[in-house]
Amino acid sequence: MNVDELVRDALREQAAELTAPGPGFAERVLAVRRRRRTRGLVSAAAALTAVIAVSVGVPMLDAGGERARPSGGVEQGEVIARADQSPPRDLLAAGEVAMAAYFTTEKVQLTEDRRVSERTYWLLDPGTEKYEKDDRWSFVAVAPGLRTAAVLERELPAGRIGLLDLASGEVKRWIPVDHKVAGLAFSPDGRKLVATTYGENPDVLHRIEDPDGSVGWQSREISPRNGFQVVDVASGAGSWVEIETSNDLFGPAGTINARQDFDFSADGRFVWAGRISLKIPLDYFDLAGNAVEPPPREAHRIWHVDAGLSPDGRRLAADFAGKSRKTSSWILDPRTGEQIAEIRGQQLLAWADDESLVAWDIGADGNEFHQRLVLVTVGSDKVVPLSGFRSPKDDTRGRWEPVFVRR
Repeated sequence: MNVDELVRDALREQAAELTAPGPGFAERVLAVRRRRRTRGLVSAAAALTAVIAVSVGVPMLDAGGERARPSGGVEQGEVIARADQSPPRDLLAAGEVAMAAYFTTEKVQLTEDRRVSERTYWLLDPGTEKYEKDDRWSFVAVAPGLRTAAVLERELPAGRIGLLDLASGEVKRWIPVDHKVAGLAFSPDGRKLVATTYGENPDVLHRIEDPDGSVGWQSREISPRNGFQVVDVASGAGSWVEIETSNDLFGPAGTINARQDFDFSADGRFVWAGRISLKIPLDYFDLAGNAVEPPPREAHRIWHVDAGLSPDGRRLAADFAGKSRKTSSWILDPRTGEQIAEIRGQQLLAWADDESLVAWDIGADGNEFHQRLVLVTVGSDKVVPLSGFRSPKDDTRGRWEPVFVRR
């Protein structure tokens, strides 16, 4: 086998192992995914004992805590941290965003050679400000304002979308779709949904056996994604758009992961999705399905970095840096793609305001999988713990994924 064939095989293996959960999933990494096996690691870190609650103009919750203000950023809105809770039981928030839900995943056996990666959600009850388990749904997207969620029933892909009232836990309306759906995302104003359509369940995993005899599970090589449908939330109206799926990693379009959901651009005018490509990592479409150029301030966006563009459009969250410290991330100039700041944090999840972000970061033990939520600020070394540490062990409730939404 020559060098070109070795490189091609290696890249194809990486592409085959890549998975992209929906918007808000923090385990994404550029063009490669670790095979997720149950790890024999046991968390040895003790949870922090104090609940830090920093509040401006909003009453403290029953869980109690201290008022304090992080240096820089988050001048409007409160920071409500749960440094002794993992996963959080009570409302967690920072500035303009709140954790609307979290989910865990489990590999459920279908056959001897097939499993499916299933999610279980805990949703924020806006009345009690606590997270309550709701295992009816395979996929949940929460609208800005934390009052309504769009949900899909257990069997994916699903033939209808439910609009769930988070206060009552009742589905107020069902929206039928032209083609079956497995992913959802709200527009920034909450008035539209983009539903990603699939011919088969994108979360099905197939058994693989390594040369050393160990067994793992990986996504299918060819994605069953076939298009998207933009739905008007008020009326339920919307039409399906077919989007062809490439199977050539080295072709001009690149290929995509088994699950590669669409999301809205920062201004809500377009939808986009990532792809595995060395040249063009994002596809943008108008709402009618026509391919378009990326908006100028999103041309350098990195699809697996959830935080994206800052609210004022002046900064773009980017991927892992690790230059001046073990864990840090880049902030880019959105117009040029230039690296303009290195900020604390291993993975940037959501902008709390124009200068501060919610991120995953590691503790003093240095274990890259032993993470907690923190608040970090551009130009500051201050780190405010927001949650306790999550377990490094896959497919357990201790390994939870947050869903952040603008309040």
